[in-house]
Amino acid sequence: MKLIFEQGAPGRTGIRLPDADVPEQDIEQLIPPEYLRRNSPRLPEVSEVEAVRHFVGLSQLNYGVDNGFYPLGSCTMKYNPKINEEIANLDGFRDVHPYQSESTVQGCLELLYQMDRYLSEITGMSKFSLQPAAGAQGELTGLMMIKAYHEHRSEGHRTRIIVPDSSHGTNPASAQMAGLEILEIKSNQRGRIDLDELKENLDERLAGIMLTNPNTLGLFEYDIREIADLVHQAGGLLYNDGANANAILGITTPGAMGFDVIHLNLHKSFAAPHGGGGPGSGPVGVKEHLAPFLPKPVVKLKEGRYYLDYDRPLSIGRVKAFYGNFSVVVKACAYILAMGPKGLRQVAEDAVLNANYLMQRLKGSYELPYNQVCKHEFVLSGRRQKERGVSTEDIAKRLLDYGYHPPTIYFPLIVKEALMIEPTETESLDTLDKFIETMLKIAREVEQEPETVKKAPHTTVVGRLDGVKAARKPVLRWKLEA
Repeated sequence: MKLIFEQGAPGRTGIRLPDADVPEQDIEQLIPPEYLRRNSPRLPEVSEVEAVRHFVGLSQLNYGVDNGFYPLGSCTMKYNPKINEEIANLDGFRDVHPYQSESTVQGCLELLYQMDRYLSEITGMSKFSLQPAAGAQGELTGLMMIKAYHEHRSEGHRTRIIVPDSSHGTNPASAQMAGLEILEIKSNQRGRIDLDELKENLDERLAGIMLTNPNTLGLFEYDIREIADLVHQAGGLLYNDGANANAILGITTPGAMGFDVIHLNLHKSFAAPHGGGGPGSGPVGVKEHLAPFLPKPVVKLKEGRYYLDYDRPLSIGRVKAFYGNFSVVVKACAYILAMGPKGLRQVAEDAVLNANYLMQRLKGSYELPYNQVCKHEFVLSGRRQKERGVSTEDIAKRLLDYGYHPPTIYFPLIVKEALMIEPTETESLDTLDKFIETMLKIAREVEQEPETVKKAPHTTVVGRLDGVKAARKPVLRWKLEA
C-alpha cells in the first residue's frame, strides 16, 4: 500500500474551501510577517476518493477482538458487547460535563455510587474509588494508600513491598513510583510463592505484598490465607493485582482471601474496550480500615441526594482529573447489570474451561512447565522448538500468517521462551479448535521446514521489523524525499 504522501497528482483535490473574507492587505497587518507562509506546503494532492480509500484501507489492516481471536495472556481481550457502547452513548451520559452542578447530574452520580457497591460486593471489599485511569494507576493509588496508612500509624519505617518473581512488570514499577523499596521473592517448583522465603523477609520494614491470584502462570495460590495471616501478623498489608479477576468472578473474592486493597481493570474483566479502543479504568477497592485514605472526592448519598464528598482529611488526594474515565465506568456497569451474579460466575467457569481445554490439546506439542489444572490462562514454553533453532518470537510471527494475533510471549520471565495464552470465556469451541490446529501445524512446520517459521511473517503488509531499532529510533513522521 502506498502512503498517502506518495499518491495523487498536481491539481487533484477533494475539498473546496470558501474564499477568504479578509482582504490580503489586512492579513499583512493582523499577522506578524514571520508567521505568514509565503509558499504553499508540499502536501499530497489527492481526490476525495483516494483519501477515503487510503484511510479505510489502513483501518482494515487493524487487528482487534471484533475481527479475530485475541489470545493475549494476562490481558483478557474479551469481546465487548455493543450494548455497552449504546448505553454509554445515551444523551445523559455522553453529553454530561464534569463541571455541571450536582443537582443536574444525579443520574450519573447514582451510577458511580452503584458501581462502588457492585464492585465492593464482587470483590469482598468495603469501598471503591473509580478515579484511576488504568490498572497501573490503580496499583500506584493502592500503594500510596498503603504508604499513607502506615505513616498515619507512625510506622513510616515500613517501606518494603514484596513482589513475586512472576508478577506483572507494573507491580515493581508502581512500588518504585510510590517511593517504596522492592524485594523480589522466588516462586517454588509448583509455580507459587515460596513460603519459606516469604517468612524470612517478614520484618519491621514490611509495608505489604503485591499478589495476583490466580498468578501470572494461571495458577491459584492455594496458600493465600496462610500468606495473608503471615503478612498481617508482621504488620503488613496485602495488595491484589486484579488483572486476573476474570478467573474468579462470582466464585470467590479477594476480600475472602485476606487482601486489603485491590484494583480492577474495567477494560479487561468487565468488557469495556481494551488497548486502542480505550481509554481504560482501574478502580481501587479497600477494606474498611483503608477507606479514609481513598482518593477524593467519593460519591455519597444523603437524604435521597447524591453528592461528591471532598471532606476527607486522610485522603491521598486526587489521582485523576474529575472523577475518572466516566464512559468506561458506564460500559462496565451495563455489563455487570446484563450479566448478573449467575452470568459473572459463568464468565469465570467458561474462561477456566476454555483455558484448560487449550492447555490439554497443546501440551503434547509444546512444553508445559507447570503441568497442573490452570485457571483462565496458562503458560507454554517454546524451548523444544528453540532447540531446533526456532524461537518463540518466530512462532508468534508465523501465527500472523494464519490470521491470528499471537499470545503474549517471553512473559512471565521465569519461563524460558514463554507463550502465555488466555482464550477468555467469549470464544466458541470452533474458534478454539481452529487455533489449536494452527498451533499444532506450526509445531509440525518447526520439525519439517523450520526456515518457513524463522522467516515469518510472509503474508502481512509489513515483514519482520527490527524491534530494538523501532523502540530506540522510531520514525514518527513522514519526510518528503528531496
